Amino acid sequence: MKFVSTRGNVNKIGFIDTVLMGLANDGGLLVPEKIPQIPAEKLEAMSKLTYQELAYEIFSYYVDGEIPADELKALIEKSYATFRHPEVTPVQKIKDNMYVLELFHGPTFAFKDIALQFLGNLYSYVSNKTGESIHILGATSGDTGASAIEGVRGKEGIRICILHPHGKVSKVQELQMTTVDDESVLNLAIEGTFDDGQRIIKELFADVDFKNKYHLRAINSINFVRILAQTVYYFYAYFQVKKEKEVNHVNFSVPTGNFGDIFAGYLAKRMGLPVGKLIVATNENNILEGFIQDGVYKPGEFRSTYSPSMDIQVASNFERYLYYLLDENPAEVSDLMDQFKAEGRIVVDKELLKVVQSDFAAHGVEGEECLQTISKYYGEASYLLDPHTACGVAAYEICNDLSEVCVTLATAHPAKFNESIERCNINQTFPEEINQLFDKPQHLEVVEADKEEIARRLERLFSYSVQ
Repeated sequence: MKFVSTRGNVNKIGFIDTVLMGLANDGGLLVPEKIPQIPAEKLEAMSKLTYQELAYEIFSYYVDGEIPADELKALIEKSYATFRHPEVTPVQKIKDNMYVLELFHGPTFAFKDIALQFLGNLYSYVSNKTGESIHILGATSGDTGASAIEGVRGKEGIRICILHPHGKVSKVQELQMTTVDDESVLNLAIEGTFDDGQRIIKELFADVDFKNKYHLRAINSINFVRILAQTVYYFYAYFQVKKEKEVNHVNFSVPTGNFGDIFAGYLAKRMGLPVGKLIVATNENNILEGFIQDGVYKPGEFRSTYSPSMDIQVASNFERYLYYLLDENPAEVSDLMDQFKAEGRIVVDKELLKVVQSDFAAHGVEGEECLQTISKYYGEASYLLDPHTACGVAAYEICNDLSEVCVTLATAHPAKFNESIERCNINQTFPEEINQLFDKPQHLEVVEADKEEIARRLERLFSYSVQ
């Protein structure tokens, strides 16, 4: 298995090099040169596997022997041993044809743990093999930061810096990141939005000399391993539903802001999983809904919402989908991304829009609709949704035919977003791990959303271990 850039100037690199490069050196995103195809008989055999065994089978297509089988299995076992549920990502039936895939049983109570526990252990594995320091730089709209820090803290040879938008994440999300007292962890709260942080991250990674000098590695979903790890639970959910009822395909409703989680579903479908419609659930920051409905990808005015992890205007993984939409033509992708940089929008023609709409449906959920959905399912089904999952369920209700089975991805535990839950007049009990956070001191620095200022902070954090 080799990997290439969506923009065409990085060609046929291996899995480990893909992990370490993160953002492609030409500014594009790395994708497999050829998506592996899983035949029906293989899918049938895979349906009987545990989550960990399934992860091994799927990862093996992409790792392609670069990590010995026993070592890859050990990495997977170690990564998912930290989860509180034996199934890792259990499926809950809420009502006829409606299921929820619980992705919040990891250490930080968010779906990001599923990829970042593995990626953290993988970075540690590579560091131990090569003797090279790993310096991780990431931006978060809330959940990635805590999951990334938890995935790598205490691992020899690894240091991490996370940017988060100051005052624009939930209190629990902030505490999960900033109560970590570790000299290898730096939390920078930027005076701006997640999009500002993501832009700075991409600019720093695009500076290849700076990136190589300080051994910068990506933890955001620009790193293909994030996407790969997330494909597994689409397979797992399909298999669990199919054990209960006969289905030809399953639809998925996915709360998404950065297009990574739903792109993982798209990749699973391209691999051969019988996925029907992929429903993009957004909030008032609904650039993706606009593209899927009208073929116009254009950021609007940023809005703070009840679902802050989706408060994103520029979806970094969108470029990966463009690559496949344009028949894997890197020149056309580069032209469109240049157009986006110059004009602030991307427009596709009617024929391409038909293809988009055959892959996706979309619904942007307004604030009151989100809260009403939380209240409705708590009252009718005794199931408490976090606000992001509520957006997914609201989009399911709008976009899914009732005769078709749909799985909504539950991306976080509701305790992480009690500000929204309280607005529904619901009192929830916090897990003890979250309760304990409120008594701990915080460690963070508030900075301007300025690339040069952040580069200086990184130089101080990373320079001592750079030989």
